[in-house]
Amino acid sequence: MQLTAKVKLVVTNEQAQSLKKTIELANSCCDWLSERAWETKVFRQFSLHKIAYYDARETFPALNSCVVVRCESKVAQAYKIDKKIKRTFLPLGAIEFDHNILTWQVGKKQVSIWTVDGRLKLSFQAGEHQLKLMQGKIGQADLCLIDDEFYLTAPCFIEQPDQSDVTDFIGVDMGIVQIATTSDGDNFSGAQVDKVRRTFAHRRANLQHKGTKAAKRKLREIKRKQSRFQHDINHIISKKIVRKAHDTQRGIAIEQLGGIRERIETKVSHRQRGRISNWAFSDLKLKLEYKAAQLGIIVAAVDPRNTSRTCNMCGCIDKANRRSQSVFKCITCGHVANADYNAAENIRSRARAAVNRPNVTQITR
Repeated sequence: MQLTAKVKLVVTNEQAQSLKKTIELANSCCDWLSERAWETKVFRQFSLHKIAYYDARETFPALNSCVVVRCESKVAQAYKIDKKIKRTFLPLGAIEFDHNILTWQVGKKQVSIWTVDGRLKLSFQAGEHQLKLMQGKIGQADLCLIDDEFYLTAPCFIEQPDQSDVTDFIGVDMGIVQIATTSDGDNFSGAQVDKVRRTFAHRRANLQHKGTKAAKRKLREIKRKQSRFQHDINHIISKKIVRKAHDTQRGIAIEQLGGIRERIETKVSHRQRGRISNWAFSDLKLKLEYKAAQLGIIVAAVDPRNTSRTCNMCGCIDKANRRSQSVFKCITCGHVANADYNAAENIRSRARAAVNRPNVTQITR
């Protein structure tokens, strides 16, 4: 399986300038290649290489041949998304390095990286988890400039254990008030995340209104703090769920979340949309999936329709069953339960049915 390792480069001011010049020149080359691709309507990397490589080398003589090829790849990937819009690139956007222009010495925590001023031998900082990932095969890395700090993000290919067959699952219902509720009755509240969101929104509004140099400096300081906080919360939640599934030899069942944000935003007030769009719907799902894959745990994605309206005791489906955000009361059998817990039980049941009837749900293996 493939996981991404992110390490921080330790650089002097002079080395930082060399890296910055390299990034800027490479992105200028991407803009030049994009112009050529747009004019000729040639968007595939191989075809673009045939018509533009030698001209690009003449136009940007300071760039290594491998960097030009990586720029062609970046442009081609951008046009894969949409060929109807001419692509432009940020001056300090990330650029890709392959093994010809970047070599790793993981044991010494060093890299040798090509720049327009020659090769630089740099130290990097990494945690235990990152170093463990980097013991295997390392793919092409991206050089990124984030908040005036340089990082390398590299895909690492590690051995994935075989997934064992299971007969039971932990159902996980995701929401706004409760970030996650499991069929075991575990609740992970979203109150703290919402409080942090409102705090940062208020601070940003005040600082933007001031508009002074000090206010702009403070805005840069708090930039991405909220995102890092939410990522940390999702890491904590996913670790607990995956560990419990591993200890009890069960799989994990979640809803298929495609388009969930768009569906919900049409049903709530404008004031509530910031709260919803701010929640990382897919981030928790991705963290559950890759942590589970590392331990050989099956993750089942089930059809989300009516999970919150179905009674897990008698199977009655009715909108009236959902009395409020937190209360579920079946109009047929009178079963009363927490609404999120009831939904988690339905998700679990659908995953269990899929073990014997694979066409009922989609099982991720």
